[in-house]
Amino acid sequence: MHESDAVVIGAGHNGLIAAIALADAGWDVTVLEAQDQPGGAVRSAQLTPGYVTDLFSAFYPLTQASPAFTDLDLDAHGLRWSRAPLAFGQPAGPGDTQAAVVHPDPADTAAHLAGFDAHDGRTWLSLTEQWATIRDGIIGTLFGPFPPMRAVTSLLRTSGTADAVRLARFLLLPANRMVRELFRSEQARLLILGNALHADIPLDAPGSGLMGYLLTMLGQDVGFPVPVGGAGELSAALVRRCEAAGGEVICSTPVEEIEVRNGRAVGVVDAGGRHWPARRAVLADVAAPTLYTRLLPPSVVPSRVLDDLAHFAWDTPVVKIDYALSGKIPWRSENLGGAGTVHLGGDMNALARAGADLETGRIPRDPFLLFGQMTTADPTRSPAGTESAWSYSHLPRGVTDDEAAHELAERMDAVLSAHAPGVSSLIVDRHLQTPRSLQDSDANLVGGAVNGGTAQLFQQLIFRPTPGLGGASTPVRDLYLSSAAAHPGGGVHGACGANAARAALAAHRTLRRPTTYLTRKAVQRLMR
Repeated sequence: MHESDAVVIGAGHNGLIAAIALADAGWDVTVLEAQDQPGGAVRSAQLTPGYVTDLFSAFYPLTQASPAFTDLDLDAHGLRWSRAPLAFGQPAGPGDTQAAVVHPDPADTAAHLAGFDAHDGRTWLSLTEQWATIRDGIIGTLFGPFPPMRAVTSLLRTSGTADAVRLARFLLLPANRMVRELFRSEQARLLILGNALHADIPLDAPGSGLMGYLLTMLGQDVGFPVPVGGAGELSAALVRRCEAAGGEVICSTPVEEIEVRNGRAVGVVDAGGRHWPARRAVLADVAAPTLYTRLLPPSVVPSRVLDDLAHFAWDTPVVKIDYALSGKIPWRSENLGGAGTVHLGGDMNALARAGADLETGRIPRDPFLLFGQMTTADPTRSPAGTESAWSYSHLPRGVTDDEAAHELAERMDAVLSAHAPGVSSLIVDRHLQTPRSLQDSDANLVGGAVNGGTAQLFQQLIFRPTPGLGGASTPVRDLYLSSAAAHPGGGVHGACGANAARAALAAHRTLRRPTTYLTRKAVQRLMR
């Protein structure tokens, strides 16, 4: 029987970061992964010989900014980063020959946007100056444990109370409103709107503006970097870092049950019936419904949790197309050739129509696409002069069947061809990832939802994954939720894993703190 201080279920990036934090603190840690390789939704493969494809996530601005990654020194464990000449861009429609793009230097981006409207160039510089001032406070607030008292205090000190109130209003603006208050040109507005659509928050809903602002400013700040050699290299570096700290990562070992004794998690049982005892804690990098309705014994799950999970909202299902191209993409807007990430969806009205289709249960006629030019970002991804690329878009919430996925994929191809005539003649190979195949590859991507649940405000903060369970704590002692289902949610930032490890360590200091005990008791009372 293999006994550890902690057992971590799942070797996605959150699980690995949780394991590293515990191992660094001197704990004996075992990570059990169901798939035959670690990484979760941070993996790559050669679907076409000579072309490296990122199977799920691909660009990592949040990784560069998140406190969960900054002290890991992954460079010492073989990780190298690469960036495209331009972070991202977005044309205003298929006929646009001068897309808005973000250059590495804010002054160059401002000059570019001034070509559309002089006011927008000045506004861009003001935004980047604001970002430089509040960056650490914003990152700490979003990616630290909840409630983020230190980070909020830092923001107040930095900006002053009056300006902090204005900043709070600004960050709560729906993206559609935010861009109208900031910019005059359609082109500048689309830069933030395209980034807002990385989440499933409607552009007229609070929270969408914050998402757009955050990713846009990070794109200007750190770019949209990628691991040299593929997304899997990031996971491989995390595994090496974990093992260097003394942790053990074991693949092909799906967990079927969490053992609970006297209200405390004491270990797990794998699919082969083997017991894996945990002296101190179990951390679950799994979807919230999986944890509470499948892994835990029904007798230990409060009825309130099950009632709340009946209303759990997934994010919209993803359909992804992976391309191996024999040449560079012939964009109508030639400056997109230097962008690692391209947002395709037309002007603000077109984005609104696509969003309305999703919200009303229709497959978008002209879908919004996130498009990645991976060889442009990292020349090792395919032979010189070629491109390893991908495109992804969304189906309406709850629509996950293969027929709908194929229909959306055809429309995605049409959008790409409209912006890059002749691209179809360059396709050497094409692979379709449907919601079903995404879930088969990673059980956390339930129905093709890649963010562990909707990013809308009603299921964030203290409401994530359900009201009263806003964070790593669970109603079971020494069991912690370390996946994107916990605050702060989806994205490769590692905060969910780091926060879970922090909570486990706090609960097992030499003298268990009264506040830790009271926090757990409060959670239990809320769940009755």
